[in-house]
Parts: sequence; structure tokens; C-alpha cells
Amino acid sequence: MELISFFLIMLGPMLWITGCRLWAEPQTPDVYMNGDFVIGGEFPFHYYMRPEEKTYTRHMNFRQLRFARAMEFTIHEINNRTDLLPGITLGYQIHDTCAEVAIAVKVAFQFANGMEPFFSDTDSCSKSAAAAVPALVGESSSTRSISMTRMLGLFGIPQVSRLPYATCACLSDKRQYPAFLRTIPSDHHQAAALAKIVKHFGWTWIGAVRSDTDYGNYGMASFLKAAQEEGICVEYSESYYRTHPRSKLERVANVIRRSTARVIVAFVHEEELKLLLEELTRQPPPPLQWIGTEAWIMDPSFLRFNMCAGAIGFGIPRSVIPGLREFLLDLSPAQALKSPLLTEFWESSFSCSLTGSSEGARECDGSEDIRALQNPYTETSQLRITNLVYKATYAIAHAIHGIKLIFLEESCVCKLCVALQILDQLKRVNFTTKNGYQVSFDSSGDPVAVYELINWQFKKDGGLGFVTVGHYDSSRPRGQEFSMSRAISWMEGQTEVPRSVCSESCPPGTRKAVQKGKPVCCYDCIPCAEGEISNKTDSLNCMRCPHEFWSNNQQDSCLPKLVEFLSWDDSLSITLTVFSVAATFVGGCVAAVFYKHRASPIVRANNSELSFLLLFSLTLCFLCSLTFIGRPSDWSCMLRHTAFGITFVLCISCVLGKTIVVLMAFRATVPGSNVMKWFGPPQQRLSVFGFTLIQVLICVIWLTSSPPFPIKNFKQYKDKIILECALGSTVGFWAVLGYIGFLAFLCFILAFLARKLPDNFNEAKFITFSMLIFCAVWVTFIPAYVSSPGKFTVAVEIFAILASSFGLFTCIFAPKCYIIMFQPEQNTKKHLMGKGPSKLVEKKKKKKNIYIYIYIYIYIYINSVN
Repeated sequence: MELISFFLIMLGPMLWITGCRLWAEPQTPDVYMNGDFVIGGEFPFHYYMRPEEKTYTRHMNFRQLRFARAMEFTIHEINNRTDLLPGITLGYQIHDTCAEVAIAVKVAFQFANGMEPFFSDTDSCSKSAAAAVPALVGESSSTRSISMTRMLGLFGIPQVSRLPYATCACLSDKRQYPAFLRTIPSDHHQAAALAKIVKHFGWTWIGAVRSDTDYGNYGMASFLKAAQEEGICVEYSESYYRTHPRSKLERVANVIRRSTARVIVAFVHEEELKLLLEELTRQPPPPLQWIGTEAWIMDPSFLRFNMCAGAIGFGIPRSVIPGLREFLLDLSPAQALKSPLLTEFWESSFSCSLTGSSEGARECDGSEDIRALQNPYTETSQLRITNLVYKATYAIAHAIHGIKLIFLEESCVCKLCVALQILDQLKRVNFTTKNGYQVSFDSSGDPVAVYELINWQFKKDGGLGFVTVGHYDSSRPRGQEFSMSRAISWMEGQTEVPRSVCSESCPPGTRKAVQKGKPVCCYDCIPCAEGEISNKTDSLNCMRCPHEFWSNNQQDSCLPKLVEFLSWDDSLSITLTVFSVAATFVGGCVAAVFYKHRASPIVRANNSELSFLLLFSLTLCFLCSLTFIGRPSDWSCMLRHTAFGITFVLCISCVLGKTIVVLMAFRATVPGSNVMKWFGPPQQRLSVFGFTLIQVLICVIWLTSSPPFPIKNFKQYKDKIILECALGSTVGFWAVLGYIGFLAFLCFILAFLARKLPDNFNEAKFITFSMLIFCAVWVTFIPAYVSSPGKFTVAVEIFAILASSFGLFTCIFAPKCYIIMFQPEQNTKKHLMGKGPSKLVEKKKKKKNIYIYIYIYIYIYINSVN
């Protein structure tokens, strides 16, 4: 075809200059009438079908006859008007293309050349020039229209298409088809509308069939592109043409039967669809929701296929043409004999012979009544495509009306100039027909896309009928093109919209994950990860919640994260507070007991001032644990760490002082030793002050350089925010802890050295044990602190403070309180110096004797057995 077009482009001008001769005899028009301007018409009155291999059957299309006669009616109506083309008569030449490209091209050449066997443009006023067609109402198929317009466009002869199959979007390309116009919208609009309506009803998994023609292939390509933009997936896309082998038709039918899609879009000609439905009837598939184009959705011959019940599609708006029905029915046997085409129609409709030439057929006797016929020729209740013929003919008439002044001034005009003038005027026409329809063309030669949404519904008598359920107008704002007027009846008469999806919709809280090797409409629903949500159906991705929010259990909304800290109303905080306050109270009671018995030897021994200072520091240790409870703030973070560090250093400094006093006292018992004068009470106070001052200086440097501060910890938990105190300077923190550890280790070493001193009440033993407890608590604190989550981290720290403080308090003061309260006879200087008997010593002797007796008994028993 491209080669032929190139040939015509190169030789077209030469044909007009040098002339040409027809290779075959001209084809006589099936219907014609002379006039000042002759409008051409091409209609496929006949088509061929091959129900069996190598056998073709010719059939007459009564609908096409009605369209052709509508063109006749329109021209007669125009000729009878006085306001349009006054004094000018229109004629027509209507040919049968037999739905074949070759015949359509042959007729197109004849429209360009005229009826004469010889043609030359040198004699512009020849009979040949008068017989040429300057414009025509074009073919019904995109394929045939493309073939014709490629040739007619070379001569500028405009072709105004009027039938549903000439909707290929490719014909809107004016660079290739400059002389093509149409009264039916382009498939580009219909394909977009079909995709939108499929999306509107929630169908994402569909099948598609098409005619293997330019109409079907280009139309389906436009639909598939629009469907992809709407997120619609096509399970299969099959093509078929009526002349293909039957095996191809069976294969297409089997694909439809096996498919899982319940919706099928058919971009097909009437002939192909008829064959397909007949094949499917042999072995009906599961119920299908058919979506049709204007090519077949309004064809009454398909209403006998109940499997298409509920079909929806776009049709040309229904219209009324006054006087057309009377014109069609004004046909008698005598008038039918004047035209071979009408004669065939009459004989086919009434199964009789007008000429007597048909063998085996009865002779028509005049009793035939055309008004009683029920066939597509007489069906005028649904004038849709017929109205397009009406508008196309009127458009050409208005274009001729626009150039009539040229012919009034000139006696002879060349055919090429006339055609180009009519083409130019056609692009500008803008009028309203007698039945109220607006006619105009855009820059692509297309009209405004206006459709009716047609639905096949069951009537009261049980048959199927066409019902208009809505409208589509492409000139409306985006999103408002559709307007529904009544309810739709779906496949098998259902009232519920059928489902056709590859995968069910993913609910909120999940996202779609495409299945490997399958279309995007086939997917799995994957729950959103922690901290992510999807709050709408069929989400492609999950959204991460903001930093301080977390997803709920359904993963469909973000909720504020729980803020966790050791608050005062927490049961754990209350328990720790009770222990802290109780310990403080007990410390006060011990201080009262010591103060009351401050003159007793056990209190006065080992510097009573250090004992009271130690009690005070332990009380501060108990109370400093309370600074760790509550919402962290700038002040609380600085206070809790510095108070802990200073109070514990003060406490251990006192214990260290008492340990040194014990050692110095033992050394003082050596003859000639005066060591106690170097570590008397002033020196003891000074040492405690000095040790504590060092910790104070460390804390001051820490607070001034990089103090602790409150932070929100998002790393500990995914769904919680932990309010805690950051250390600020880690060097400062470890300096505080390291100094405490150094003093504790030094105290432990000195107490360990003094543990075997001979006194009955050797305080160094209790200090050693208290240091063991202290170190054990803080050594075990480290892994517990690291592994404890959230608020329990602070609780572990508080517990370590209380436990180590309780250990020091119990080991150092409990034995003294026990002697003061319950064994006052031991609260003497003589007993403390080890010069009096001790009940403890007596108990140890008795225990030793018992071990001896048991050993002797076991020895005697073993010998007696042997």
C-alpha cells in the first residue's frame, strides 16, 4: 500500500497533465442521478462470507441499503430547498464496494476520472470534467477509507465518512490524509471513553477481541494505551477476520472460554462478531460482561444472542429524520424494477421474482406490502448511523453553497479546483441540520465526540432491547464527561456490578506486590512493615510514620508514640520511693540511737564524728535516688548525676577514714609509736573534706564543659519514646565513676589488711564485707544497666544506689545497733579491747568440741563394722 501511494504521488500530477486511459470498463453506479454537482457515495451493499473452506456466499446488507437511500432522501430534500443552493441541482452516484478494498479503490479512481474511457485535463469543459465527482460520502471501514483517501487526497477530492468503522485515529493525521473528514468521532475518543467506563466500574482484569483490520487494530491499540494509563490489565487480546481459517476462530473462542476475566471488550465489525458469537454458542463460556463499540452495540441482529445480555457500549446518539420513513416505504414493484439493487432487495425481502428469471421462486403478484416488512431496511426507530449519512451529505452541500459564487462568475472550472474549493469550505462549515444537530469539524477533520451509553436489557416479553442509560460528551470538563440517567442491567440480568479482577483489592494496612511474571493487576497484598501505614485501598507503597508517631495494629493510621520515663505515679517508682524514704527514716533512727548513746564506748570508738557524717552521707545517698524519678529536665539531669557522685564520695571517704583510724589505732599499740597524733580528728575531717572536694571539682568541670541534658531516645524502642538524660561529656561521667571506684577499691584494700586485728569488735571486718557488697552491686549493675529497656534502666540505677547504700549501712551500723539495743553488757571498753570473755568465743569453742565428738563416733563405727 505504501508503494502504491508513492507511485500515485509521483504520477498523480502527470495524469492530469498528459491524460490517462482506464484499464477496464467503467462500473455503472448502482444508484445515480444527474445534477450540476454530483456527490459520490460508497456503500458495501454486499459482503462475502466463507462458512466452509473454499466456499464463498454473497449476502445483501439491508442496513447499507437504508443508508444509501438516506443519502438519496437528503439530496432530494436539499434540491427542494430555496435557502440552500438555490438554482443548483445536486446529483449522486452510489456504488457498491462489496466490503472489499480492491473494489473500493477502483470506484475511487472512477470518481476521480469520470465515466469516460479517456481523460485529459486539457479540456476542462469536457463531458468528462462534468461527470467527475468533486466530493463523496465515504466508506464504512477504516481500511477501505485509508485506501481510498490515499488516492483521492492526491487530487484534493474530499471524503466525508459517515459509518462506524471509519473511526481509526490514524485518519486524523492530516499530513497523510488531508482530504478526509468524518461525522463520527475518532476511535481515540471512544477508546478513552471505554477505558474510563471500565475503570469506573472497578474492572481491572479484562479480555479483548478485535477485527484484524485497521479499524480493529488501531482502535484496540488506542484502547490498550488508555487502559494502561487507567491501571487496567488485559488478560488476552485476540484478533480475527471473517476470511481467516475456521481453526483461527476456534482458537479465539477457546481463549475466551478458558480466561478468568469476566469482562470482554470487543472492537470488531459486525461480520466478525457474528461468527465469533455463533462459535461461542456451540460451547458457551462462563457469563461474560460484553463491552462494545458503536460498530455493533446498536445492531438489532445481535439481540438474538442472549449470552450478550447486559452488554454496554457507546452508540451514536439516536435521532429523528422527518420524512425519511415515508421515503423508504414509498417503493412499489414498478419502482423497484428501475434499479437492479432495489430489484434484488424486493426479491430477497418477499422471496419472489419481479423479472421471472429466478428459478424455483414464485412470481411477485403485487400483494407484497413493504410496510409489513420487519428488517433493517424498514427499521427507523433507531436512526443513529443513518443520521451521520444525513449530516455528511448536508456538510458537502453547505461546502458547495460556499463556492457557488465562483461558478456564477466563471463558465468553466477545472475539476481539481472545484474539489480543493469544496475541501477548503468543508473545513469551515458550521451549521445546524433540520433535525437539530450541530455539524462542524476540528483541525483534524473530526466532530465533537458525543455518545450514548447503550445497555442491552430484557424487555417484558423476554427479548433483549436497547436502552440508553447515559451520555458521554468529550467537550465537557475532565471528570464530568459521563452523565448517567438510569440503572444498568448487567450480564444475565444481574443488578449488581460484576467483578472482574485478577486479585482482590488490598485493604488499608497493606500494599500491592506484583506477582512475578504476571501483569501489574495480579498482585499479593503484603502487610505494611512496623512503623509504616497505608490508609487507602490498593496502595502501591506504605508510608513511614513521622518520627514521633507509630503505626497502629491495623497499620492504617499513625498514632503518637508512647512517651516512657520513670514517672512518680508508676508502681515501680512508688516501690523504690518507699524503700528510699524508709531507708532515710531508719538512718534517722540510727542517728538518734547513736546520739542518745554517744558516750558509750562502741559509739565513741573509731571517731563518732565520722560515724555521724557517714550516717548523714548515707541518708543523702538514699535521697539522691529520688532525683532519678520523674520527667527528665535540664536541672534534674545535672542534679541526679552530680548528687550521686558527690554523696557516694562523701560516704566512701568517711568509710575510708574509719578504716585508716582502725589501722592507725593498731599501730598506736606498738611501744614507742605516736602515729595517732598524725591522724587525729582534725586530720580525719580534713581527709574527708579533701576527698569530697576532688569529686566536687570534677563535677563542676563536667557541668561547665558539657553537662548532662534530657533527650528523646527513639532507638531503644520502635513504638516508644524513652525520655532519658544524655551524659553530655562521657569523660566527665567516667571520671566521676572512676574516682568513686578508686576510693572504694582503696578502702577495700585497707579494710582487708585490718580484718584480722585482735579486737573483739574489729570494725575493719564489717568495712571489708560492706566494700565487697558495694563492689558486687556495682559490678553486676553494669550488665543489668545495659540490658534493661526503657524506664527499667533508670530503675536499675536507683536499685544499685539503694542496694549499695543499704549494704554499707547494714554492715557498718547494724552490728553496733544490735549491741547497743540488745547486748549492752558488750558495750564496754574492756570487751571491745578483747580482755573479757566473749559469748561468741564460747560458742566457737562449743562448736569445735561437737566436731571432735562427731569425728570420734564415725571412727569407732567404721572399725566395728570391719
